[in-house]
Amino acid sequence: MDRLTPSSSHLSDSEFTSSPAAGSSQRAGDSGSPATGFKRRRGDLTDLGTGFNRRRGDLRKPVTLVTEVGVESAFSFGGFRLEADGTLLRGEALVHIPPKELAALRFLLEHPCQIVTSVQLQEAIWGKVHVTADSVPKCVSSLRARLEPEDCIQTVYKRGYRLNAEVRHHTAAVAGAPPKLAIPPFATEFGIPEYLGAAIADETIARLSNATGSAVVVLARDSVFTLALRRLSAHQIGQALNADLVLTGTLRALPAHFRLRTEMIRVADGVQIWVEDLLVDRDRMAGLETELVNRLIFRLCGRAASALHAEKTAIPARRKTDRASKQGWDPDGLSIAAAAAPVPSFETSLIAEPSGNGHSPLGSRQVAYEIYQQGRYEWQTLQRHRMQDGLQHLHRATELDPSLIAAQVDLVHLCITQAIYGFMSPAAAADIVRKTAGPGFPAPGLDDTDLVAHPNVQHRNEALLPALAWVNFHIDHNLPAALRAFSRSAHLPHDPWITRARAMFLLSRHQFAEAISMLRAALGQDPFAPWLHARLAWSLHLDGQAEESVRQIRNAIDLFPEHETTALYGAMILGFNGDAKAAAKLAQELVKRSPYFDLASEVHAYALACGGHQSEARVILERLQWMSRERFVLKAFNASVHVALGDLDTAIAELRAAHATRCPWFFQMLADPRLKPLHGRPEFIQMQAILPAMESAAAEKPTPAI
Repeated sequence: MDRLTPSSSHLSDSEFTSSPAAGSSQRAGDSGSPATGFKRRRGDLTDLGTGFNRRRGDLRKPVTLVTEVGVESAFSFGGFRLEADGTLLRGEALVHIPPKELAALRFLLEHPCQIVTSVQLQEAIWGKVHVTADSVPKCVSSLRARLEPEDCIQTVYKRGYRLNAEVRHHTAAVAGAPPKLAIPPFATEFGIPEYLGAAIADETIARLSNATGSAVVVLARDSVFTLALRRLSAHQIGQALNADLVLTGTLRALPAHFRLRTEMIRVADGVQIWVEDLLVDRDRMAGLETELVNRLIFRLCGRAASALHAEKTAIPARRKTDRASKQGWDPDGLSIAAAAAPVPSFETSLIAEPSGNGHSPLGSRQVAYEIYQQGRYEWQTLQRHRMQDGLQHLHRATELDPSLIAAQVDLVHLCITQAIYGFMSPAAAADIVRKTAGPGFPAPGLDDTDLVAHPNVQHRNEALLPALAWVNFHIDHNLPAALRAFSRSAHLPHDPWITRARAMFLLSRHQFAEAISMLRAALGQDPFAPWLHARLAWSLHLDGQAEESVRQIRNAIDLFPEHETTALYGAMILGFNGDAKAAAKLAQELVKRSPYFDLASEVHAYALACGGHQSEARVILERLQWMSRERFVLKAFNASVHVALGDLDTAIAELRAAHATRCPWFFQMLADPRLKPLHGRPEFIQMQAILPAMESAAAEKPTPAI
């Protein structure tokens, strides 16, 4: 199939459908089933191409995991070559080798012509796990059968085993970019909760990215998950994203266990290069991601690297270095994966200090983690009622396990997102953010230096800062505090929710060139994230680049015709630029898919007004007014509707109300070209003066730019 590129606006929707690669038999990852492990419900406000972790999928900063001498290793012996990623070749032929036998072979190759005992091999293969006495002999016997000649592994009576072949240890300094790995949602079979396949893949992305070094670049999860929802196979996803490797898998439910079968596919030829099978007790679900990441690191980086990762992830938080304690963060974990996901040693952390009554918190923490996973899945559908379910789940998870930072980060991002989409009042969202941050969060009006002294910021998690900055700016109108919070979190790499917050902040400050530059850079990392394409079009619109904004939004609609953000921004941009018919169609379809999305109704009214259907537009506005008596309705775009209807006084009144309720779109609306007829009106000029006054106050307290 043709390679998909976000700039290819000519692509038809059919080109996103899954089909076997032409001219080949069925290859790994091309079974015809989509590379996705969850179902989409009608009415969801997004295609789940956002992030289960946080903040987890994202194109992380690659860090290369190396051996003690700082180089990757490979071995040649007896006509075989074992690559650093665990691929075993006989000449050019691929030899499949199970993980236990691979571990045994690596250990023997690291000790050529030396006798290694059964105890040493057992520890190298199984660690401290108890196994039967015949486990090592069976493993070595099976390994022998794969190697020719078989006698290259000699049994030394009552002493152990010795590899007699001549071994060449190839070491080469890491050069060039590491391979790119895509991890789509894992498929789930009958009896598995629908959120688990996506949640485990998402958590794996985060933990692998946050490992103490990773031999791969983990591609942005938004793009990977979006293509998976298009029902592309794993191999096709890899081709579309120009990945080198794709990890896919299937989760099955057994009577007392969960079984996850994963396979690594080499994108260049579609060949399955290795398979892993993991089996965990149903009550140890939280350990599945840890075990998978450990095996991936072993496969990709070698045993020494895996041991290093295991050693580091086993260190409890209370044993962090003095330097980390003073700084309030772990200098080895400065990535959004650390900030937004449970620490890699979550399974280890379950065996924590006893609670006050002397009992282990294992049960409650395990339950909290599972509730967190379900809540994360629910809220990121961005469907109003499911987001409320997600809110309850995340609240419960934080109550059961106050140390589960991932749930806290998701909770504040959920509240900010609900406020932006009109599902929660900004004041209510800010209240939950403050409570989640914990006691000591500065009240409105306090000096912004109090923010950096906040215990959650110093000692727990800097991923909370973008949400706190949102509260500072939109609710408190405290720009210095917002600048400081964004500055302290500037090291966090691209993440769907943090990048959203940064973009909204720049747009609200009317720094359009900076926002456009940031969004384009993010698209370079996350090329199939629909919201990035749509937000870029909106940024161009606010900057007055009408022609470019239309081109960008049409491209986004062509690529993601059913995505809600492209419809929302598309209806506004196209309606303003003379294509009211297309705008009304987009908005009407969006309202049908998301009937409880008030902003969609406002945009529909605007498109109708632009097309001359004023009576229909007024009916929608009246219905929204009636609903506001029963629940909160965010009237972010009502002013533009009234301008299109010619009712400028009412438009001013709507803007005044938006300012009073701290609408997160207020400052952007002041720069919206659709409101140009209001320019010059005294009250509009007064509202325009609010932002310069905030900027002037911030200039008196210089803070670093974000």
